[in-house]
Parts: sequence; structure tokens; C-alpha cells
Amino acid sequence: MTISQEELDAQALGTLRRYFGYEDFRPGQGALIHTILEGRDVLGVMPTGSGKSLCYQIPSLLLHGLTIVISPLISLMKDQVDGANEIGIPAAFINGSQSIDEQEDVFAAANAGRVRLLYVAPERLETQRFVNFATHADIALVAVDEAHCVSQWGQDFRSSYLGIGDFIDALPDRPTLAAFTATATERVRRDIIQMLRLRDPEVVVTGFDRTNLYFDILKLGTRDKANWIARYVAGHADESGIIYCSTRKQTEELADTINALVPQLRPAAGVDAPHPSSPIAVAYHAGLPPAQRERAQRDFVTDAVPLVVATNAFGMGIDKSNVRYVIHHNMPESIEAYYQEAGRAGRDGEPSRCTLLWNESDIVTRRRLLDNGGANERLTEDEQEQVRRWKRHLLDAMVGYCRTTACLHRYMTRYFGEDGDAASGAHCVGGCVNCDSTFSTTDVSRIARTISRCVHDLGQTYGSGKIVAVLRGSQAKDVLERGLDHAPTFGALADVPQSTVRDVLNQMVSDGFLTITEGRLPIVMFGARAAETIDPAFHYEMKSITRPKPASSPRPSRPAVEPTTFGGGHGGTDEALFEHLRGLRRDIAREIGKPPYIVFSDRSLRDMASRRPHTDDEFLEVSGVGASKLGKYGERFMQAIADFED
Repeated sequence: MTISQEELDAQALGTLRRYFGYEDFRPGQGALIHTILEGRDVLGVMPTGSGKSLCYQIPSLLLHGLTIVISPLISLMKDQVDGANEIGIPAAFINGSQSIDEQEDVFAAANAGRVRLLYVAPERLETQRFVNFATHADIALVAVDEAHCVSQWGQDFRSSYLGIGDFIDALPDRPTLAAFTATATERVRRDIIQMLRLRDPEVVVTGFDRTNLYFDILKLGTRDKANWIARYVAGHADESGIIYCSTRKQTEELADTINALVPQLRPAAGVDAPHPSSPIAVAYHAGLPPAQRERAQRDFVTDAVPLVVATNAFGMGIDKSNVRYVIHHNMPESIEAYYQEAGRAGRDGEPSRCTLLWNESDIVTRRRLLDNGGANERLTEDEQEQVRRWKRHLLDAMVGYCRTTACLHRYMTRYFGEDGDAASGAHCVGGCVNCDSTFSTTDVSRIARTISRCVHDLGQTYGSGKIVAVLRGSQAKDVLERGLDHAPTFGALADVPQSTVRDVLNQMVSDGFLTITEGRLPIVMFGARAAETIDPAFHYEMKSITRPKPASSPRPSRPAVEPTTFGGGHGGTDEALFEHLRGLRRDIAREIGKPPYIVFSDRSLRDMASRRPHTDDEFLEVSGVGASKLGKYGERFMQAIADFED
């Protein structure tokens, strides 16, 4: 009997309520699920935390056969499978951590219909054992998570993703193909469609703004960053966070600094220090032994430690929903990378903070890493040069984000091609430091004109360091040996601080008056607007930010129907009950050996603390509570609420 699309949509909504405990779909979810159930390919571009996984999990329960999910990191699969099984979706994974017998057991369960959702890494598709299984399996849907990894124009290209199209084409019956990503410009979307060979896909882009996130930028000297981070962590002892560093060495050094400084700072912040043997932060990077890396991730996702200091090797697809802040110790290489990494905060929709610490040396480091990057043997020399130029473009956009005085939410959404309804200059919904701050302008016309003359005097053959040294009248040996002290502009800005000269020079690069060449030794040359600097009427200003004065515990609120404080709760007895329920969640998580967010998200606990359910029907009204979780945990949580009220 044929089921109408209206009936399928009704079944999808019923499945949402029964398994996930939500009344309605979020934007984009309904359209994507509807199209998948029709048997059409889809591409879903949805922000982190917007429920992409639900778009293939619900079809896995309604379609005739198996749903295969291609996910990039093996270390995340267990949590993803645990989360699905927790709400009653029979799920499993296949990866290299299993023995052949264990893999065969999973294949047998899938063939028998006891597994509806099967997670695999893209490398697995190339093994003969998996190909043999897939050729004979009843596969209804293949979902590609983090689909931007297939594009060389994205920030996280992975060559293993290039084989997905061939795998699909080799199947005797082509399943529906669904691709999902949180970060994809128009160019990357076209690449995903082409490389995965999506057939006339329904493309759903739900919008890139994360209105629960507060964006902050702070320009700090390299030596000041660790102290700032330590003070922030000390003042947010009850919150979970991620700190990203650009090198492996930095992650270990910063984790050690935090563990040494924060216990000393917490009493001053009015926070009790934890037990001395309990680390506050753990380091995570690809160079650590696998067991140590796995332990660091497990301690973090289970709330055994509140903070992880990591390279970008950490986090893709992390399902931990209660990360309240993400701090970048260094500037990332692109807006895409920053959006994805910062977006790991507040996946549960609760207010969270994203802070980017940067300085000019970060830009120099990023340019050097880009120019010295390894070759991609799959590309011709011309194609590699195109990719390098494109990545330089991505870096320029990231530098622009650091320097802009406009709304940070608006800057990011415009970058991804979303105009939105907000008027330019309007205060953003989620909040950002630029909208909350005031700006003062400084006339730097003389400095800019003198920098331009110095570039001319030196024949456009030196880097920014030498130009600043000449302008400041440096007596350094290499300056004198090269005869640069005879340049007409030598010492012309001796009265201006070195940092100011460097800031103006870099701003002139951003504004097109100057340009910096690629390569191991970047050279400062004239940009398209250089001639403007010799006009007698030339006027150039730089804006400096006056940040809002922090409160005793700076936690900006987000606009909401109900009053909510950043990173905190709703105050009063609801907050006390939330902490009480959080303790029960932690106990249950330890009993079942799973992360606390697998039991319930912070958002579910807050709704529970507000509603205070005492019956099964009332408990099912809590956001994120479905039939499976009612059966597993309802009685204990309702008893905890009753005990709290006595």
C-alpha cells in the first residue's frame, strides 16, 4: 500500500515527538526530512546545534532499510551511537577499533534489521569487507556529515571524502543521498553537489546566525593572552569550555599555566578552589599518544574536567551540548574555521560566549603557514596555486573580522552570503563586543603618508619589519649594514610607538593602500589605492574600541522570552533546582558510563526546573524528553524534584 506524503509528514512529526521530545521541527528540518522521505537527494546547510543529525535520524526510523552515516572522526562515533541508542534508535558503528568478529556482528545485526543507523568513517568505504556488506545490504539512505570536507575550497578538505561518489555509484541500487554541513559558502556548496554527485538536490540553507552566541574580539600581546585566559577561567568555574591554540606546544604550555594559575585566582574571584589533584584543563592535539588523547576527550565530554586546550584536531562533530565558552588563543586561518570551532559553544541553545584573542604576529604566522603549506599531489601546480590564492583570500577575510568595528554577527552572516533583515549598524540579536562598545577615531594621516613614502624609498623590496625599523630610526646592525639609515624617511616616525606604526601599516594593507606578497619572505608593496596617499587632501583615520566596563561577573544576556543570564540560569529556586538536577544527571552518567549530555541537555534540565513535572504526562512536556528517556529516567528525576520541594 502506498503511503501519501501527508501521512509520511505526519509520521515524521510523530516520530519527532515520541523519540526526541520536541513538539515541532526547527527551521529547515521539516523540509529536509520531507524531501528525503520522497526519495530525493538533499544538501542541508545548518548552523552547529540546529539539529542536522535529526534530519537523517528520523528518516532512518521511517525508511525501509538501513541508513549509513559517513562521519569523519572515529573518536566521535561512540558518542553519536550512544546518543541515538539512548533515545531508542538502534545504532552501531564500524571502525578500525573493532575486531573482525565485532564488525561481522554489526554487519549481521544490520542485515537482520536490528540496526537502523550505521556510522562509518569515509576511509571504511574503500575496504573490501565493507564494500561486500554494502553491495548486499538494503541501504535506503546515505548521509554525509561534515560534507564541506569534500571541497578543496573549504577549510577542512579531506581526500578520503573524494571516494564517496564512487562508493555510491558502485552500489547495485542507488540510495537517497543527503549531505550536511554547518559551513559552506556558495562555492563550497557547488563543490559538494559536484563531488558527491548529488542528483537535482533540494538545497536548504537555514541561516548562519547563532543568536545564542556572544562574539568578542580582544587584541592582546602574546605574553598577555595566558593571563587573560586564566582570569576568565577562574571566574567561570562552573562552566565547560574549549580553548583553541595554533600549535601543539601552545596547548600543553597553556594547559599547564591554567592548572597552575587558576587555583590561585579563584579565591579572588569568589570561587572555591577544586581539589588540588583535579586538573582544570587537559591538552589535546594529534601528537599525543592515542590513549592519552582519548582520555583527554573522555574526561572533557563526561565533565570530569571542565576545560580542554586543543589544536583544531579537536572538536569536529563534538556533541557535547553544554560548552559555555570557546576561546581562541590565536587567530584561525578562515571565517569558516572560526565559525565551526566557535560554534561548538552553546549547542543546546543556551547563551554562550566566543572570544577571539589576536595580534599582528598571528597574521604573520598564518601567512607563513599558508605559504609554506604542503603540496597536494592530487592537484596540478596551477591548481595548487589557485588554492593558495584562495586560502590567502580566506585569511584576508579573517583579518577583516578581527579589525572590523561593525557588528560581528552581521560580518559573519554576510560572509556566508546571507543578507538578513537587520539594518546595517543595528544591534545584533546574540550580542557582540562591537555593538556593545563605543569607538573613538584617531587621525593617522601623517603616519600613513610617511609609511607609503618609506615603501617607495626602499624600492618595494623589504618586509614590514624592516619598514617599521627604518621609520623608527633603528640602529640595528642589519639596518645599518644595508645602508637603510640613509633612506629619506629614516627615523621619520621616531616619535610614534612601534606598535602604532605596525598597526597603521597593517590597516593600510587591509584597506588596499599596500599589499604584502606571498612566499617565505613577504614584501610590502603598493596596493591599488597607493596613489591616494600623495594627494594633499589625503585623510586617514583608525578607530579604537572602548570596551564596556565588565560587571563583577561579565555575563551578557541574550534577548529571550524568559530572562536568561549568559552562561548562568534563571536565578532563584529554579537555578538551585537546576544544580540539584545536574548533580543527579552526573550520577546517572557515571552509572551508565556515558557523558552527562547524553542523559539530558542543560536546556532540558532548565525546562525541567521551570516546569517541575510530577506525572509522566507532565514529564513528556519537558523539551527534549521522549518516551525512551521518560522510561529510563523519569521516575528518578521526578523524585528529585519532589525531594527538592519538601
